Amino acid sequence: MRLSMGDAIRSILNNQPETELALVLKWHLHKGLTAPDELALRALDIALMDTVCNTSGVVIDGYPVTIKQVDLLEEMKIIPIKIFELDIDIKEVLRRALLDKQSPNRPPYPLHDSSHIISLKNSCYKTQTEEIRPFYEEQHQNWYVLDGSHSKWWIWDKILKDTQAVTKQIQLYLERIRQGKAASIADMCITPNELLSRLGEFGQYCPVSLAEREELIDCSDSPSLKFAAEFRGHYYKMAGQKELDKFLKTPELYVPPLAPYPLPLLNNLPKRLTIADVKALFPMQAELQGFCPVTFLDGKQRYEALVPGDIEYAVLYREKLYIFENEEKLQRFMRKPEKYWKLTLPHKLPPLKEPIVLTALPLTGYLEQGVATSLIKAMNAVGCLKPKFPFLSVKRTALLFIAFHLKAYNPNSPDYVRKKYKMKLERFIDHCELIPYLGIKMTKKYKEPQNRPIDFDHKLQTFLSLKDVDPLA
Repeated sequence: MRLSMGDAIRSILNNQPETELALVLKWHLHKGLTAPDELALRALDIALMDTVCNTSGVVIDGYPVTIKQVDLLEEMKIIPIKIFELDIDIKEVLRRALLDKQSPNRPPYPLHDSSHIISLKNSCYKTQTEEIRPFYEEQHQNWYVLDGSHSKWWIWDKILKDTQAVTKQIQLYLERIRQGKAASIADMCITPNELLSRLGEFGQYCPVSLAEREELIDCSDSPSLKFAAEFRGHYYKMAGQKELDKFLKTPELYVPPLAPYPLPLLNNLPKRLTIADVKALFPMQAELQGFCPVTFLDGKQRYEALVPGDIEYAVLYREKLYIFENEEKLQRFMRKPEKYWKLTLPHKLPPLKEPIVLTALPLTGYLEQGVATSLIKAMNAVGCLKPKFPFLSVKRTALLFIAFHLKAYNPNSPDYVRKKYKMKLERFIDHCELIPYLGIKMTKKYKEPQNRPIDFDHKLQTFLSLKDVDPLA
């Protein structure tokens, strides 16, 4: 059944006119007011009791559109299985509105469908949708965006296939749960709080990976329930489709009492740390003197495999701090911490790589590390431009250009200083261009002022005025 909020209200007014709800709705409508959300939702709740809605289902059209309406739906436990948003560009909306105005089936009464009104409606709709979309995406994962620029038949077919798939998923879930089997809980609109309250013995760790490979794969990073299942009233999250298929087939093998390995106690689970967390643990020292344990063990504990870790990749395990070389090594430790945590360093260790102060380098090294890049850019620019400032030698012109360029593009200078010297550099280049300009425009024969280029006299006067001017001023 297709049901809009207007349909629900009219159903109450027409079929139950003497009820308290109908009388209150009439009072608001006779006053020229819109029905409050609380009353409208009560009408919707009654309309949902229809036999067709309870057996075949219902499509609620255009509702909810505000965060308040979302909250009221949640309070009444009305949770849509899927919410489809038709995304369409405003230009296409206006184009279709123009076609509707030209339609011969247009109603005789006036409509609020001018371009200005439609733009305002679209803007309000976008603002309201941006508020309610994150809620359904986070809480129920049932929000889907479709390209509304397609034809209505394409959209109908797409929505029909998706709803048929989710209906089949619900039916399969109910049948498997009735038979005492494990069932997938994807597309079941389970909230994060409900998931946490019904997690099984393994929390959000994959029971299949733990049982078959003794790997601790934490699935809490992803809020998706695509690879989650219910068994005996508890929820279990899997690492992927392969693990989910195995769990659905024989769940008894992966949960107590047949599960071969229990989940370690909370204190014995590896915990990833941020840089701030590591600093807060001071004066705790990193194990293995900060060398990556995974690189060391996988490198057969050779001297060459002693690689310092990065504080960005840190883990706390059994009240000990471990630092890793990169993300991949950290994840390998998180999956099998028992394999890497009991290591001892050899007697001979690589020397510590301490940073060298720039001023401690010899002359050539200092220039190479300090100013080489900036000088190369400046010299490349002056070499391409080949400037010549009026009344100055080419050598002094090139040196001045490099000086301005270094000042203008010094990343360590404040913005206002860089802007100041960029303007000086541009003015310097403009003055250098006077010579080639005048060389082309000045001829042997005298030309009357009206026959000269418009800016010739101005540039000639500028050129002559630079004779006693300091370019650095």
